[in-house]
Formats: sequence, C-alpha cells, structure tokens
Amino acid sequence: MKTALIGTIISLLAIFIIFKFTETQITWKIILKTNNFYIALALLLHLLFWIFWALRIVILSSFLNTKVEYKYALEMTLASNFLAAITPSSAGGEPLRVKMLTDRGVSVGSASAIVLAERLLDAIFFITALPIFIVISGFSTKFGIEVGIVFFVFLALFILFLYFIFKDPKNVDKIADKLYKILKRFMKEKRADQALIFIKDELLAFRQAAIDLVKNPIQRLAILFFATVLIWFSDFLVPSAILLALNEDPVVLLSITSQLILIIVSLIPITPGASGIVEAGMVYLYSMFLPSHILGVLIGIWRAITYFSNLIVGFIVNVRLLKSKYLK
Repeated sequence: MKTALIGTIISLLAIFIIFKFTETQITWKIILKTNNFYIALALLLHLLFWIFWALRIVILSSFLNTKVEYKYALEMTLASNFLAAITPSSAGGEPLRVKMLTDRGVSVGSASAIVLAERLLDAIFFITALPIFIVISGFSTKFGIEVGIVFFVFLALFILFLYFIFKDPKNVDKIADKLYKILKRFMKEKRADQALIFIKDELLAFRQAAIDLVKNPIQRLAILFFATVLIWFSDFLVPSAILLALNEDPVVLLSITSQLILIIVSLIPITPGASGIVEAGMVYLYSMFLPSHILGVLIGIWRAITYFSNLIVGFIVNVRLLKSKYLK
C-alpha cells in the first residue's frame, strides 16, 4: 500500500504542476463544458483494454493445451495491473500472472512462457507500429526516434538470449549452473542443490512451452497479434476520446504516435507505475500539437481513467482474491 500511495502522490503532484504552469482559468472553463458521453467512451475504451488482455491470456493458454476460464483471466489482468501500478515501471504485474497461472495447475515453466509471450507480442507490436505511425502522422521528434532505437536494441538482445536458450537444451544447463554458483553464496549447499534441480526443470519446461507456442499455425499466431493490436489501440484511443469530450480535435494519429513513445518510456523502472515520468512525457509530446491550456485537464482525466482505475479496481480484485483463498 505504501508504494501505491507514493505512486498516487507523484502522479497527482505532476498533474498539479502541469495545471500550475498552464492557463488555469481557461482550463476550468473547459472542464465545465466537458461532454460526458465521450468521457464514458474513454472509460469504455479502457474497459476494452482489460477485456482484450484477458482474452489474449485465454487464447495463449489454450495454445499450450491449458484451460483458463475467462473470468479468472480477467481477474489475473486486473490484479496484475494493480501490481504494475505500484512497482517501478509500468511492467510489474508479470510475476503475479505467473503465480496465478501456477495456482491453476500450470507449471512454472509454461506459465512463464505464456507471460513472456504476452510481453514479446507487445514489444513486437510497439517496434512495428512506432515507425509506421511516425511516418503516417508526420510526427517526428528526435526523442521519439531515440526511444524507438534504444527499445529495438534491447528487444534484439533479448531475442538473441532466447535463441541461445532454444538452440540447444544443453544451454539450459549452462544457465542453471551459473545461477547455482550465485545461489550457493546466499544459501546452504543442500538448498542450493534443490533449487538447481527446480530451476533446470522449469527452464526446460519453459523452453518446451515456448517452442510449442511458436510451432502453432501462422493463423493462430496472427490471432494473438490481432488481440495485441486490439489491446493497445483500445488504450491508445483514450486521450482522443477525452479530447472529444473537451470539444477539441482528437488528433488521432498524432496521439497514438505519442502513446507509442510514452508506453516504451513508461517501462523505465524508476517510480511506481512510472508516475511522474508519463505525465512529464505526455506534456512534452502533446505540447507539440495541442494548446497549453488543454494539457492539464487532458492528462488529469487520462491518468484517472487509466492509472487510478487500475489502482482502485485492481486493489478490490486483489482483496477479493486474498479473501477467497485465505478466509474460506
């Protein structure tokens, strides 16, 4: 709860500073004229973000012959979004999704493969969509291009690491042995030996599960990528819906391009849920094509719909899950 409070304070402070340095009187006039229909649309778009994410988990699990009910997948999505909102960067919910999958009888290796596949699909979408939208929107910033290049380099290195694991099962032993040397420094040899066996088994299970996923027909993989597109476009359209609510041009292409840059920047592990970072980044990017008096209210409503809703709904779901598990 402490990190949730820190993230909330940082985000609110950032929004307050933005309000302070924009034309506040005009801003309040805009708020009073807000079109509630488009605010509801923005909320619906973020709801679709949750719905499509849960659907992708169900599809990914089915590709590994593992049945995960949609209701449980939605609970996983909401609960892990809360964790992502209170941990450094915006990508902190993966361990919880792995844990919740293993609670349903999925091996740690297979669960890790499912969650890793989610993030790989996201990364491929980001790195593919960013240059396309920079070109078609005509929105070119040195910052955005640099972000894209750095992200591409890290993605390429990660894929090379995965290739090293998949190329030969013996490479799993090499990785496990290196981890074993580290573990021996922090625990007794007997426990380290037990941990080594577990790590090897799960790395091999992860390797096999990942290979099984890749071996799926191209049509199935295309469905997964399409689900990924739906997930992110749902959330990327939220600012445009808010702009419509404020009786402004939705600047859809420019907004989506900015969102692509922001989502990559938000992965930097500095503050809970990337609070402060995304607000500052949004001011910088959106100030290039929006008047300053719009920025404060746009960012405030956007963070309320995306970040604060993840905190509130995710907290409720986590409490409910804990009660059902430990207070039966």
